[in-house]
Amino acid sequence: MKKRHQQKLIVLSFILLSLFNFPLLLLFNNSASFFGFPIVYLYIFFIWVVDIIVSYKILKKYYE
Repeated sequence: MKKRHQQKLIVLSFILLSLFNFPLLLLFNNSASFFGFPIVYLYIFFIWVVDIIVSYKILKKYYE
């Protein structure tokens, strides 16, 4: 794997670590809901899906 792709994945890991940090999760931990789902669950799922898409794009460029 090229050094550039490794660096992008490491930066992505640090961004995810900060997005899943407890104080930031507390911002979304309230009684509001969206289509019956708590906002904190939607936040976690959205960040998780975005991570999968970004990781796929980075790794796809590596294998080309």
